[in-house]
Amino acid sequence: MSRPIGFIAGRRKFGLTLAAAALCMSGLIGTALPPAQAATAEGASQAKHGGSLNWIVTPEPASFIPLTTTAGTNAELGPKVVEGLLTYDDDLNPLPLLATKWEVSEDGLRYTFTLREGVKWHDGEDFTSEDVAFSILTLKEVHPRGRAIFSNVSEVQTPDAHTAVVVLSKPAPYLLTALAGAESPIIPKHLYEGTDILSSQYNSAPVGTGPFVFKEWVKGSHIVLERNANYWDKPKPYLDQIVVRFIPDAVARAAAIESGNADLAGQAIPLSDVKRFSEMPNVRVDTINWPYISVHQQLFFNLDTPALQDKRVREAIAHALNVEALNKVVWFGYGTPSAAAIGKASTKYHNPDIKFRDFDVKKAQALLDEAGLKPGPDGTRLKLRLIYNPFQERRAADFVRQSLGRIGIDAEIQNYDFATYVGKAYTERDWDITLEALANIFDPTVGVQRVYWSKNFKVGLPFSNAAHYVNPEVDSLLEAAAVEVDEEKRREQFLKMQEIIDADLPAIQFGANPQITVVADKVKDYAPTGEGLRGSFADLYLE
Repeated sequence: MSRPIGFIAGRRKFGLTLAAAALCMSGLIGTALPPAQAATAEGASQAKHGGSLNWIVTPEPASFIPLTTTAGTNAELGPKVVEGLLTYDDDLNPLPLLATKWEVSEDGLRYTFTLREGVKWHDGEDFTSEDVAFSILTLKEVHPRGRAIFSNVSEVQTPDAHTAVVVLSKPAPYLLTALAGAESPIIPKHLYEGTDILSSQYNSAPVGTGPFVFKEWVKGSHIVLERNANYWDKPKPYLDQIVVRFIPDAVARAAAIESGNADLAGQAIPLSDVKRFSEMPNVRVDTINWPYISVHQQLFFNLDTPALQDKRVREAIAHALNVEALNKVVWFGYGTPSAAAIGKASTKYHNPDIKFRDFDVKKAQALLDEAGLKPGPDGTRLKLRLIYNPFQERRAADFVRQSLGRIGIDAEIQNYDFATYVGKAYTERDWDITLEALANIFDPTVGVQRVYWSKNFKVGLPFSNAAHYVNPEVDSLLEAAAVEVDEEKRREQFLKMQEIIDADLPAIQFGANPQITVVADKVKDYAPTGEGLRGSFADLYLE
């Protein structure tokens, strides 16, 4: 990952300031440090009030807050208006937000949160523990990942207005990392209770506790957010206004940034333009795989395809793919390759001992010979159907096709829009190899278990166990890690799991595809936490 030197220093300073004090898992107690420290001390002292941020978000989501869906950019928009109980540093250590401190019982079955006092909803009502209890139980029912994250929650007790106690039926060691606004937004009970949550008007016209107040959404054009003058963390926020612009055309997005009509944009320009933009005056390019989402891409084998049930064939394909070359050719060198199922952004759980297979065409051909796949008259040994998630680059599919052609495998690329791809991949299972973009997310139990747990193979369930991979030892390790409260034991379980998956080879890991954020030099402290663009922008100011 490349980052401007000053940017790295600022983020490190932030981590050292807060992480040491907020490591609740060591003593199972969180601190009450004010989140005003979320920006560097230096940055906070230089922050200035005023101005409007022009922010390009693509694509336009179906709803504003990430409550009933995570399929869109609402995870970036939502936290500006609605907040979570916690925020996180670069190592995903929890930090105070709506909760000022927290305590976890030794058996991992009770999480007691002390809530911030004096917080108001944007409509003037008081924020209380009733809102927290209602939100968590609602997330358990309607949030795509919340159903799993909060599955062990048996009740949420509210002994007083500023205390919420989450009671579990069995431990959920990932829970304390799942409480960001982008993942588990706290919503107002008095507006949602008794309504149809899925169709609530407040999903797209939210009322929150956050630094910005929703004003308007003109579909296909823009969203306007205004400064919350009554925000609990004064003197924040610094901006007067955020104008979110939706520009579907990549050329038009690039022109808006280049002309100065846009100040901030994530994943908005072609990778071929990154070098040109990085050389522009008054603009910088950040290529950061934010740890809270931890993007990750991979090639899955359909293990229901007879030829691919032979591990020698899968090994041959692995030896034919040079992922480092893919990074250079497809990702223009801006990606972070990882041979392990848990990528490098997860500094705690990534297994650095796992390496890519040697790029060796002759070895790949020999393995196919051993598997009985001899070249035909035209040199073809095997034909495979290759599909890809549109969140992968089409150029990655071309790269794979060309690479496999060298060893006599004809990989026919079948191109689909996103909705059709999901149906082909997970319902019809009409493919042999697929390029996927299943992010690790903030904890392996949430982001990685779904991919390799045999019990998560369900026809029609998107973004699950696409390979139909079954290994009882991996299942056992994943299930044990999901309830293990001893952090060192849990880490060892994930390290071992990655070793077995690498040996079995149900997938070839690519690693983190480039995450490109283009930002005007005048924009400061836009992402001081591990959530990156999914943070609140409370610290952002214009120089």
